[in-house]
Amino acid sequence: MHSARAKKAGGINGDDHSLLTEKGNKEKTKTTYSILVVDDEVGIRDFLQRSLQKTYSHVDVACSAEEAEELRQQHHFDLLIVDICLPGSSGVDWLKQLVEQDWMSDVIFMTAFADVDKAIDALRLGASDFILKPFRLEQMTSTVKRCVEKRRLMRENFVLQRRIDNLYSPEGMIGQSALFLQLCKMISRLAPTPSVVLIEGETGTGKELVASAIHKESGRKGPFVPVNCGAISSELIESELFGHLKGAFTGAQRARDGLFSYADGGTLFLDEISEMPLLLQAKLLRVLEEKSIRPVGSEKEISVDVRIVAATNRSLEQAKAEGMFREDLFYRLNVVKLAIPPLRDRREDIIPLVQHFSKMLARQLGMQAIPFDQADWLEMEAHDWPGNIRELKNLVERCLLLGLFPKDILKAGGDQAESSLGYPAHWDLEAIEKDHIKKVLALMAGNKTQAAEKLGVSRKTLTRKFQFWEELEHKGRESV
Repeated sequence: MHSARAKKAGGINGDDHSLLTEKGNKEKTKTTYSILVVDDEVGIRDFLQRSLQKTYSHVDVACSAEEAEELRQQHHFDLLIVDICLPGSSGVDWLKQLVEQDWMSDVIFMTAFADVDKAIDALRLGASDFILKPFRLEQMTSTVKRCVEKRRLMRENFVLQRRIDNLYSPEGMIGQSALFLQLCKMISRLAPTPSVVLIEGETGTGKELVASAIHKESGRKGPFVPVNCGAISSELIESELFGHLKGAFTGAQRARDGLFSYADGGTLFLDEISEMPLLLQAKLLRVLEEKSIRPVGSEKEISVDVRIVAATNRSLEQAKAEGMFREDLFYRLNVVKLAIPPLRDRREDIIPLVQHFSKMLARQLGMQAIPFDQADWLEMEAHDWPGNIRELKNLVERCLLLGLFPKDILKAGGDQAESSLGYPAHWDLEAIEKDHIKKVLALMAGNKTQAAEKLGVSRKTLTRKFQFWEELEHKGRESV
């Protein structure tokens, strides 16, 4: 009955063949979008494949749900175009299985029968549209374009929102290792107190997340205000923190509140505190002692109720020893220190983190979650993760976007480390930074001022780094 129906329906209105001929010679820029056509009639499969390939980068075909599932396990498809009546499992039955697996692609159903009940079932399961055979090519391409546009808008919305949305909420901190549970216990213990907290950890370990969790559990009614001290120029950071009056400096055309004022009643998170200029460190110390700020250009003190949480990815004790961090501010900040362990020391947390990121990103990107296998888990657990949780999250996102598996990306990175990275894959971030700075300095013929400008740092910062490396080398020679 099914084969007879297919022959009778013909699938596509014959008038559309002239449409193909008319447009066949026109060059089109292909859209990066993958489509799987599932129909047991070869004529429909081939026609849709030829037609859609003119616009979309990857169009595959299958004659049954079972064959389609095998292809889906190997590749990511943004859209499925599926005949409801298929040999073996029906299109609706297959969709039910996909929904149970948290499948995130769009689907358009085709059928030669106006079966209202099946159409309702399909739409309830999340189908994007329902097309009756025979159909015109224009009808199909218009429906596909709507799906493409919807997916594009979803992805653009994700890109726009990712800078303001937390990657994962403080209440949902992910982990199960002993080190992670100990960290959570310390957060709960410290959060209700007004004490300053200093967070230390490598780049990408989640210092801002921990600071946000402390604020969330503190019960403070004001906002959580993060600021990266290393991302603001030394000329502007005082105004950013304390505010300024109109005319206080060139360009101050109107008065403006600082971040301390915005954080009143809440928490101010000072990330990369080690990069704060020495002059401002003295003023910050005074704020911590007096609980008041003085906007730039003002003689008036303004009382503030702000809880300070600071963070650094380098040792403040080392910066203090180098004369780059005030001793009195160091002791004022170092009341309670939280050390966030790197991901390589808490490998038990990799699986729950990956599962969390996979589901979250698949939902936000409107893509299918990754079916990890044992080889993926072993490869990820063996990796050193120099970029920590941020690197792990980026890997999951890359897998989703490229349709690859973690083991493929990590193995490729390890095999090509020397050639593609330009440095050994086992180097830590400090070694990479040192190598890069020395190469830039060599390009500038040893001129540190030009090298600092090229690197986007001050000459003083560059000099400090070379002094630190020389001291380490000197200590190494003395120990020998």
